[in-house]
Amino acid sequence: MFGIHNFLDVLSNLGFLISGLAGLVIVFGGRGSFEFRCERWPYAVFFLGVLLTAVESGYYHLAPDNESLVWDRLPMTIAFMGLVSSQIVDRINIRAGLVLLVPMLLVGSASVIYWWATERAGVGNVLPYGILQGYSVVLVLLLALLSPSRYTRGNDLYWVFGWYVLSKLLETFDAQVLALGGVVSGHTLKHLAAALAGFTVCFLLTQRTLIAPEASPEPSGNAPGATPERVAAVVPPLRQGKIRRPREQ
Repeated sequence: MFGIHNFLDVLSNLGFLISGLAGLVIVFGGRGSFEFRCERWPYAVFFLGVLLTAVESGYYHLAPDNESLVWDRLPMTIAFMGLVSSQIVDRINIRAGLVLLVPMLLVGSASVIYWWATERAGVGNVLPYGILQGYSVVLVLLLALLSPSRYTRGNDLYWVFGWYVLSKLLETFDAQVLALGGVVSGHTLKHLAAALAGFTVCFLLTQRTLIAPEASPEPSGNAPGATPERVAAVVPPLRQGKIRRPREQ
């Protein structure tokens, strides 16, 4: 359509573009709720991965082949690893989530590079990438089930999981979906469903409030304790109702 091959598969990447840009604005524009500034980084990596997915997936779908497919898969691993790290930060320990972010990004990238190298050698092995993607999503679900978030809206993570599952179903039944109306394929709708997962994270960050502050000191190497600066950082959210206080019995 309009001289663009696979037009709808290319155009549907606008969902990733919009959600990725919106997420970065929320993270760095002060619209998201974070107890500590350093908590922004896993979410920033997630939205950067979503944004890069829009660019690289659009590039891949213009002329699909294995050489360009590597650029389609690489940013998706960035998004997955950023999301896992963000939930470790929110639900288990801030410092642990931040420390694990870079190693997870390296492992994710390695799974794609390994597939690309074996594909070039004529024995393409996508199994490590598939396992990494699958277990990343399972890990996010387990974190949601087993460890409560320090913030409200923690259950919104189930919507993220749901949109991912729907996107995989649409991808699996790509041809069957296309056969229903002969216009839109399952793969096109997969892009839109996956982009909705990004929008869900945007909504989560703008709507959540802090429930249980991190028990350990601020993970910046400096333990501020009860300094005036620390008090000033906590008191305003209390006044604005952003931190829930226990009711007096």
